[in-house]
Amino acid sequence: MKISSFLYLAAFGTKTILFRKKAPILGTVIVTDKCNLHCKHCSVNNITAIVHPYEQIRKEMQQLYNMGIRILFFCGGETFLWKDGERTLRDLVIEAKRMGFLIVNVVTNGTFPIDLPEADLILLSLDGDKERHNEIRGDTYDTIMKNISSATADNICFYMAVNQINKKCIRDVCTIARDTQNVRAVSFNFHTPYPDTKELALSKTEKAKCCDMIKQMIKEGAPVFNLKSAFPYIIENSFPTPCHQCVVMENGKVSVCGRCIDVPGLCEHCGYFFVAEYTLLFLGNLRIILEMLRTYLKFI
Repeated sequence: MKISSFLYLAAFGTKTILFRKKAPILGTVIVTDKCNLHCKHCSVNNITAIVHPYEQIRKEMQQLYNMGIRILFFCGGETFLWKDGERTLRDLVIEAKRMGFLIVNVVTNGTFPIDLPEADLILLSLDGDKERHNEIRGDTYDTIMKNISSATADNICFYMAVNQINKKCIRDVCTIARDTQNVRAVSFNFHTPYPDTKELALSKTEKAKCCDMIKQMIKEGAPVFNLKSAFPYIIENSFPTPCHQCVVMENGKVSVCGRCIDVPGLCEHCGYFFVAEYTLLFLGNLRIILEMLRTYLKFI
């Protein structure tokens, strides 16, 4: 991370904590909900299958920038499906950088060639060892690993949603992240139970066991991009929601925290680690602040 970016974000955090501000700093643009996969845990793919045009996305990016957003994510659907004429996802990332966003990340399922060195992080969904991953996402594991080996930069971060199918694969994914070239880290979430996927949710006891395993892997030197200080809050779902410092933009609509805010009762079962981490950070939790500084400076 550039020193100038660090200082800007540190100043934002300080003002937010001291003055209890609710201004956002992290924004996500949904470029399309079209996806080439139909994963067992996903409730938001191919609802419209619309690929939003470049000028609309650029306008949405500008709107987020004007709101004070400086950390930008591009998300889907599958982001690498996005095209508008000759323009591809790379053009969006380059334009976001030109516009002034300090950190620009992309979320992908990894089934397309990962040729995007301009992104700060590519969050790539890997949901277990080969058997469990393929059970959740279809026969994609080998394709993903081939694309990782052919990547043009070491900016990949695994992104694993832990659920009833893959809950025993945390060590596997940590080990793969540690041992695979071009992979910088792994970030975990717990499954957030939309009404049609409730059966995949973990109990508090299961979440605690998973967090113990993640902590053990951190102790063993695995590159984990999560804050263990937040684990007790994540297990108990005792962190405040929604996170006002995060917004999602989809087809002109801005949602505070995420799209799931529109589903009644879902916030109470939020499994997104970053929501817990950010809400606790901006409440001034000292342990979270110190751990986030170490972690972000290491992996971004």
